[in-house]
Amino acid sequence: MKAKNGDFVLPGDPLGVTEEFLPSEWTYDDHGEIRSLVAGTVTIDQKNKKIAIIPKTKSPAILKKGDVVLGQIREVRGQRALVDVDGIKDSKRSLPITFLGAIHISQARKGYVDKLTDDFHIGDIIQARVTKVMGVDNADLTTAESELGVLKAMCTNCRHFMKQIGKKEVKCPNCGRKETRNISSNYEG
Repeated sequence: MKAKNGDFVLPGDPLGVTEEFLPSEWTYDDHGEIRSLVAGTVTIDQKNKKIAIIPKTKSPAILKKGDVVLGQIREVRGQRALVDVDGIKDSKRSLPITFLGAIHISQARKGYVDKLTDDFHIGDIIQARVTKVMGVDNADLTTAESELGVLKAMCTNCRHFMKQIGKKEVKCPNCGRKETRNISSNYEG
């Protein structure tokens, strides 16, 4: 299907190909095919060769570069920490889909990071900034600012949330274990 100006489309409907247009608002590139992210009306900008959607209803939140997001660490492996992005900070609207974020070791904090497990562990609640959105559900994140990083650390021993006892150190009130984290200036605990 090749969409025309004014066509009504549903999420996932094909609109055109990337050889002809650039995806714009409320659209995404699906391996060279531009698709709609929401239900709405197609608008084509022939001059700039962009295709966009005007949402039919109040639009859901959309993740974009520069947004501060909240999420939970899903996995820490080698050079990357994977994050389940729960939402955009200070947004009343939820994300229409689940985003998977990734924090590269070079984006964890300013300065040298020897091991990513010194900064994050599975279950930690974090605040991060989006540096790049890829495809429809993936984003690169950074926590290299003072207000970004771990908001609530989870003990790797007993899975209780930990109290901050130092600039980069937390302690479990349940089992007494001490661990290091990339702690946000907004740490809750």
